[in-house]
Amino acid sequence: MAGMRATTIHAPRDIRVEQVPDPRIEEQTDAIVRVTAGCICGSDLWRYRGQNPITPGSTIGHEVVGVVEDVGADVRRIRVGDFVIVPFCHCDNTCPNCVAGVQSACVNRGTTQSGQAELTRVGQADGSLVRTDPPGPHLMPSILSLTDVLPTGWHAAVSGGVRPGMTVAVVGDGAVGLCAVLAAQQQGAERIIAMSRHEDRQRLAREFGATDVVAERDEAGIEAVKELTKGIGVEATLECVGTDQSIRTAFGLARAGSTVGFVGVPHGVTLPIEQMFGLNIGLRGGVAPVRRYLPDLLSRVLAGSIEPGRIFDLDVALDDVAEGYRAMDERRAIKVIVRP
Repeated sequence: MAGMRATTIHAPRDIRVEQVPDPRIEEQTDAIVRVTAGCICGSDLWRYRGQNPITPGSTIGHEVVGVVEDVGADVRRIRVGDFVIVPFCHCDNTCPNCVAGVQSACVNRGTTQSGQAELTRVGQADGSLVRTDPPGPHLMPSILSLTDVLPTGWHAAVSGGVRPGMTVAVVGDGAVGLCAVLAAQQQGAERIIAMSRHEDRQRLAREFGATDVVAERDEAGIEAVKELTKGIGVEATLECVGTDQSIRTAFGLARAGSTVGFVGVPHGVTLPIEQMFGLNIGLRGGVAPVRRYLPDLLSRVLAGSIEPGRIFDLDVALDDVAEGYRAMDERRAIKVIVRP
């Protein structure tokens, strides 16, 4: 069958590379992008582990940078041949929700569907895509991080209300959690407590700005953070996992009157409403409006003030993508680049 090579999922832990039809222009606001690099997201693991529904044979992956190969007739700003960063959530960047800074809830929202592939279709190309010069090998991982993982960590810090001088805790030491540490540092937090049990992730968290690391979990972890904060708790908590256990931990760390910024995709979560009510602890966050943050984050990467691409610790060819999934699932890798 003619078409492109793409990663497909068939059942839990059944990842394959198959020929699928090439994406095509479906709306005149679309663009087709030839993938230079994609990657595996922690949220992809929910399907990989069978914790999200699977449509057998469907493509997977939503983090992409690449070169524009075709555009619809209504695309004016983006041209064939442009190297572009593709926000995983597509947006027109002009609707009321976009203007309010919630591009992830655009009234014309779309999502990248074949990020671990040779080609992908991007809706609302003019509003979604951000042009930049083709990056060299050293810069490529950091540019790729701008498609989802860094803006998602950034959104956790923004949602949690991180301000200069604050004490912040980050729940989750995956790629998003590590990016949340970096975001808190960039947004001026004075003390950043990373919750992590893994030495390689602890080390990177410290290099990204963590001042303290707590390896304990659940009540022991909460008590350890309370000891570090004289029994009060932290002024902002960044929840980057999405489980009931991680949410309970996040609220256990939060001081009265603070906000939990959450970006972990919720699975089986029950909110502690009485605790939230009694201590006036807020909850804010959700799907990251990547396009909102992209210009600022791109400028920081290009200036060399941040290097978020250090979260990538495994690089595989598309044909070896199944090993990339296994490595992340088994926590042998933090985040994996996939190259067609």
